[in-house]
Amino acid sequence: MIAADPLKNIRVVLCGTAHPGNIGAAARALKTMGLGQLLLVAPQHFPDPQAEWLAVGAIDVLARARVCANLDEALAGSAFAVACTTRRREVAVPMVAAREAAARMVEVARTQPVALVFGNETSGLTTAEVKLCQLLATIPADPEFSSLNVAAAVQVMAYELRIAALGETMPDGKPREHATHEEVERFYEHLERSMLESGFLNPGHPTKLMPRLRRLFNRAQLEKEEVSILRGVIKALGHPKRR
Repeated sequence: MIAADPLKNIRVVLCGTAHPGNIGAAARALKTMGLGQLLLVAPQHFPDPQAEWLAVGAIDVLARARVCANLDEALAGSAFAVACTTRRREVAVPMVAAREAAARMVEVARTQPVALVFGNETSGLTTAEVKLCQLLATIPADPEFSSLNVAAAVQVMAYELRIAALGETMPDGKPREHATHEEVERFYEHLERSMLESGFLNPGHPTKLMPRLRRLFNRAQLEKEEVSILRGVIKALGHPKRR
């Protein structure tokens, strides 16, 4: 079903936030741009009066904020997850500028839930957290001083999402139905298990095969039907029919 407002289909996830004021400021940033879903992964201080003080008019967004134990829980049900970061990583996730990332998020959000993920104020996102996302978004700040406050980064990305939503037009034809976070992760587990069983992947020397395969499939933004086909192929190759 096509959403009348794709921004309603976008959740913003803050991971391990240390200062509660940043949570409140992020809530206000979201409301000013028409977003309303805020998820908090293991915040160090929440609820907290400082979060309410900085929310200034966005107490409703703050009140609806959902606390999650880990990023897997926060991404449950999402079809596309984008991690916001200032640096390149040695991970199997492609990186694009904020504007392109926002456009791609809005495209998916017209029909399915999407997540935008931010890390801790000092350490950012962990490698494990980044690997759960399909795309990296970077804000092209001055390279001499590129570190943005997390609430400021949320405001910039929220603005880009609003611009993308206002200017987006739907192409003709049936919209894509992307595979959910859980479906994609189960596919990777199935693929890795099958490669181990066949001997193609050596558990003693795993190299970077799985990260490279994640990068390959992340670029494709797998659809539900495609994941089903791939898992069917893996199953068939593991149990070939006798002629």
